[in-house]
Amino acid sequence: MNNIEKYFDENGIVKPGVLSENPWLRLLTETDNIYVNAERIRSVSSISGRETVEYVMRTLDILDEICDDRNIHEIVSEVLKWSEVAKGGLESERSEWLERGYPLDIHNEASAMIYSTYMESGREDSKSSRENVIFSLIKTHGLIGQCIRGEIPVSHNKCLYELSQNTEELKDIDFEKLLMTLNECIVRAVSDDIWKEVSKDAHTLIRRILSGDMTEFSPKYRLEKLCPAEIDIFDEDAVFFENNVFNRFELWYFTSALACFDMGQIRTIFGKILEYFNLEDNEQSLSESGSISSISHLNFKPLADSLWYDYEGAKHINVYKKRIIEKYLLDASIQNVDLSIAVKNGSAFIDFKFSEVCEKLIDFCVAAERSGLLTFEKSIIVLYDMFGFRRDAFDRLNNEEKYLDTMNNVTTSTKDSIISHVTGETVVDVGSGGGILLDRLEQKYPDKTIIGTDISANVIDTLIQKKNKEGHNWDVKVHNFVEGTFEPEVDSIIFSSILHEIYSYTEGEKGRFDIDSVKNALKFAYDSLKPGGRIIIRDGIKTDSSETRRVTFKDRAGLDFFKNYMKDFKGLKDIPEDKRVIKIDEDSLTVSGDINFIREFMYTYTWGNESYAHEVQEQFGYFTLREYKNYMEELGAKIIKAEEFLEAGYPDNLGRYLILTDESGEEVEYPESNCIIVVEK
Repeated sequence: MNNIEKYFDENGIVKPGVLSENPWLRLLTETDNIYVNAERIRSVSSISGRETVEYVMRTLDILDEICDDRNIHEIVSEVLKWSEVAKGGLESERSEWLERGYPLDIHNEASAMIYSTYMESGREDSKSSRENVIFSLIKTHGLIGQCIRGEIPVSHNKCLYELSQNTEELKDIDFEKLLMTLNECIVRAVSDDIWKEVSKDAHTLIRRILSGDMTEFSPKYRLEKLCPAEIDIFDEDAVFFENNVFNRFELWYFTSALACFDMGQIRTIFGKILEYFNLEDNEQSLSESGSISSISHLNFKPLADSLWYDYEGAKHINVYKKRIIEKYLLDASIQNVDLSIAVKNGSAFIDFKFSEVCEKLIDFCVAAERSGLLTFEKSIIVLYDMFGFRRDAFDRLNNEEKYLDTMNNVTTSTKDSIISHVTGETVVDVGSGGGILLDRLEQKYPDKTIIGTDISANVIDTLIQKKNKEGHNWDVKVHNFVEGTFEPEVDSIIFSSILHEIYSYTEGEKGRFDIDSVKNALKFAYDSLKPGGRIIIRDGIKTDSSETRRVTFKDRAGLDFFKNYMKDFKGLKDIPEDKRVIKIDEDSLTVSGDINFIREFMYTYTWGNESYAHEVQEQFGYFTLREYKNYMEELGAKIIKAEEFLEAGYPDNLGRYLILTDESGEEVEYPESNCIIVVEK
């Protein structure tokens, strides 16, 4: 029988008489206080309020599984039962605990105090020796794990050493085994995988503590434990934390709240926290805190709780909030957001607070993103400049990972074929996006120098994280070929599905959709080549034809999509409005228009509603094959290859939704979608 079955019936209700015999269980079950670590849940909507009691039951099940020592089992069982009670209790009880000074947000210490209160209730004698041991173990509950994670210094575990030396109750107990058992229950109840990762570290640390060795881990080691592996940590970061943070504070929920930021942003956040605390020199008074010098905990749980939300049923960082915070960290004068620090009971609770208007705007963006409706998707585009978003295919917020996966899996054959044209020792991939081409270049040419570029620092940051996490040898840098050459000169430059974005988003003298932006990028790229170097292009293509094409949709949703596209698409400036769409027949769900307009529509439609707001901003074909060849020859380039083709995936996908015909109604082949151009200097 597991512990859920022991205490609860088949309907999840506590069995009769159980609560009176187990006050710890009453505190955990009769409560409306929901206390969940966002780091440990799959989705926000899955929070039931029973997380704490279910966690405790898992710890007790693990104890039953691993411990056959009766004395250790009895002690550890009591510790596990009481170690989370500060997260429970009725509102009246919690108010009473706060009045007594129990620090409920430091739940191990508060739980120990609550345990002591219950043990002493109704009797005059002091706690027994065993109760003292249990009290101390509840109070130190989780410190080993916090130390391994870098949240607290090793010296905070000194109380465990003192307990082992001065307690009669423990003289016949293997205290090392007891601590290992306790910590295995605590950690495995969160994750078996985490316990596998840290069990050796836990054993080593416990042995050190019980020998009296309180040597601290290095600041860089602690910082590396606190931060995800993909965050770059330098010596100066470790020095900053050693001199300003580790010597002063315990860090609670650091990883839950801050893992989505880079080290520069994390340091800025701590700089603002320290700036706040240094106001003590100006005799600042804090009503609930006493002296600021008494603050020993920085608790980031409020920030962690506010940053997470659900997208498509899974927990995601609220990108809108994160971007606004990032902007504020770059410029503290940004309105509508500020660092918030609430101080009480020796802890400082860290969050970012947004103005009411800003909160409403964030709520709108979240609702719009979840809806998938065209009207909402289009509305979001209007807000992008306010957030500083890059309005192209690689700024799809929580949809970005899925989009990049799609991009990485599409047109595999042509992506592979273009890299076969690489020459020389140094290759630049322009607009590297999700990094798929960088990976393929590295696989095919392990001895070449491979460099990815992008105009977006966010994309570069993501690629650096990918590089560090997966151990790649390629490098990346921020660069814009529209604005200048790449230095030093290189042998090969690849534009894979990026020139149409340059054409669509660059604000030239004539606004967006100015062919000079593409010409400038190609000229600067050509000037960046060594003699014999190559430019390799894979992208969309226009057709020289001015024929009319007719589309018949298989349902009304397709026609609605087309009518939205007519209003929203701003490209193809060279085609007069009356030529773009010649006729719309509502009854037959048929439209007819210029072949290039129909072509642009179809290759936007294939991405679906969720990507519409972004794809409608782009013109996929900007040069005909003839225009491409003419311009490259004007630069002095030798044409190695110039061909246009139709990606097989387009008719396969679009054929489910529409039929393409000529003016007479006869089905015709789809216009060419892509081209491959290879030129040599």
